[in-house]
Amino acid sequence: MQETASKRNELREEVAEHREPAYDVDPLFVNRWSPRAMTGDPLEEAEYLPLFEAARWAPSAFNNQHWRFLYADREDEEWDTFVGLLNEMNQAWATDAAVLVVVVSKTTFDHNDDPAPTHAFDTGAAWQNLALEGTRRGLAVHPIAGFDYERAADELEVPEAYEVQAMVAIGERALPETLPEDLREREQPSDRKPLEEIVHRGGFDGEE
Repeated sequence: MQETASKRNELREEVAEHREPAYDVDPLFVNRWSPRAMTGDPLEEAEYLPLFEAARWAPSAFNNQHWRFLYADREDEEWDTFVGLLNEMNQAWATDAAVLVVVVSKTTFDHNDDPAPTHAFDTGAAWQNLALEGTRRGLAVHPIAGFDYERAADELEVPEAYEVQAMVAIGERALPETLPEDLREREQPSDRKPLEEIVHRGGFDGEE
C-alpha cells in the first residue's frame, strides 16, 4: 500500500533501530533495504509497473537508456523459467515473490554502436530508481546475484549486444518467520560504512 506523504518523510521504525544517517537526507534513501520475506501473493500490474516507470527516468550517457527489464509475474507461463534461473539458496525465498526480474544492459551506444563504458553504471541508476519506488510503496524489492547468468541470457534470448546484470524479486512484505530459519535473523536493515571510508577528498588515501 502506498504511504502517505507524512509517513514518507520519516524513518520507519524497523529502519531507525538499525540505521542513523550522518547528514540530513530524505528518509526514502535510508528506508530502502532488501527484505526477503514475501507473502507469495500476486500483484496487479498497476502495483508493480510504476516501479519500472520510475526506472525509466534514470540518467544515462547520451540518454542511451541502456537498461532493459525482462520479467515474469506469478500468472505468466515464463514464471518457472525465471525461478529456475535462481540458485538453490535464493529459490528458498524468492519463489514467494510476486514478480521476478532479470536486469539487462545494452553495452553499445544506439547512435554509433561504439562500446558504452557506463552501461552498467547507468543501469544501476535505473535499478535504484526502481528500488526506491518500491520502498515508497511499501513493497519488498530485493536484488539477486545468485543465479545462472549464462542460462538467463540463453533462455530469455538476450541479444549479443546486451549483458545480464542482476535479478530482482518484488512482492508484498511478509513476516520474517515465513523465511527459512537460516535467513530469519538476517531479515533486518543493514548498516553502512562510515562516510570517511567511502569518500576520499583528492584521491585514495592509502586504502586498497
